[in-house]
Amino acid sequence: MTSVAVTDVNREFAGAANYAERMDEIAIKTRVAENFPQAIADLKELVAIESISSLPSHELQMQQSANWIAARTRELGLDTQIIQLQTSENGTGRPAILATRPAQPGKRTVLLYAHHDVQPTGELALWDTAPFEAQVVGDRIYGRGTADDKAGVILHLAAIAAAEPGAGIVLFIEGEEEVGSPTFVDFLHTYQEELAADLIVVADSNNWEVGSPSLTTSLRGVATLEVELRVLDHALHSGMYGGPILDSVTLAARLIATLHDDAGDVAVAGLAGSDNTDVDYAEAQLRADAGVLPGVELAGTGSLTSRLWTKPAISVIAMDTTTVAQASNTISPTTKFVLSLRVSPAQDTKVAAEALRAHLLANAPFGAEVTVNIVETGPGFTAGADTELTNLGRAALAAAWGKEPVDIGVGGSIPFISDLAEVFPAASILVTGVEDPDTRAHSANESLHLGDWQNAIVAEALLLSELAN
Repeated sequence: MTSVAVTDVNREFAGAANYAERMDEIAIKTRVAENFPQAIADLKELVAIESISSLPSHELQMQQSANWIAARTRELGLDTQIIQLQTSENGTGRPAILATRPAQPGKRTVLLYAHHDVQPTGELALWDTAPFEAQVVGDRIYGRGTADDKAGVILHLAAIAAAEPGAGIVLFIEGEEEVGSPTFVDFLHTYQEELAADLIVVADSNNWEVGSPSLTTSLRGVATLEVELRVLDHALHSGMYGGPILDSVTLAARLIATLHDDAGDVAVAGLAGSDNTDVDYAEAQLRADAGVLPGVELAGTGSLTSRLWTKPAISVIAMDTTTVAQASNTISPTTKFVLSLRVSPAQDTKVAAEALRAHLLANAPFGAEVTVNIVETGPGFTAGADTELTNLGRAALAAAWGKEPVDIGVGGSIPFISDLAEVFPAASILVTGVEDPDTRAHSANESLHLGDWQNAIVAEALLLSELAN
């Protein structure tokens, strides 16, 4: 009888396990590929429902969108509810879908998040295709919500369909992300038992570039401030009084100019920032992705990724003043403007907003009256150390794309992720997504890269199957 060394047996066992793993991976990729035309058709159907949460006139479409998703989750065998939470502070929430399937004994449960509401279209003349008639052009599909975030909704549905059963599923599709998720925290507390999971996957972020999977490990916080500057109790003739009295628009411009130094860095005391990102963004690529005009210099110092992800940023996003069409020889008495403050992930957003408010009040030009109202704040997010479950997520992304995922920060904000971390402190959180630098979410010609979307479905299906096995 021939003796076999223990190490040889272990090696044979490991080889068999790896072979089985490869066969499972191939089977899942095959299923996703076979079902992908249906995923595209489903995305087109969902995009056609104009679920614009910010418009009261679209309440019916919001309900239609929720009904469409609920019908699909029931087809997948999930116990499904459509919920419009009532709160004393925020009234009735938009319709959300909560669909569940219990875990088999000894298996983990995953909470899958996405949102089905979308932004308004903006100026229709800027669109190359009809915004609510999704069209495939080359390797992308165009339309409002194709990426943000109806792609995330269909991603979850397609991954559940392709994955091996066994893992517990909690599918939470929100209906008010685009209006600040006003009932989100109340929803988490009201349905905390139903939403409890070992792993939370948020499919509402982006990838570093097309063909490169990414995990979002930091997000800046956000604050919105309304500022009013007053110099007169009524408008004046600019010829009669111009000279000793500066108009409110000029003084507002001088106040706004104090927010940045000559290099373009934020010059507000008390705002934190760091320059310690792991990857960098080539300037030429950033200029191309953002559509920066030739000759326009980029602002700030440090790496471009730190300027985008870990340093503060301040933008004027609205201003009330006389339009060009209504111009007259008048000294404007009052100007209002709105500032969007992006806060370093590690800083308390409320502290940062107060620092900006103090700066504005202290730098009122020529004694102008300035009032500042902090409209809203949303916390940033910094991921902790990897866990067993987040490592499974990384492995799934690597298997789907054939390359290791990149850890990225995102300059935008998803405040509810911090809420998830607070309500479910024991859960691991993976922030993934299907957007890329050319997605143009919230803008005209929003689009989704089909190849990356298919890979994302494969990755999530692999993750669910690994948890099931």
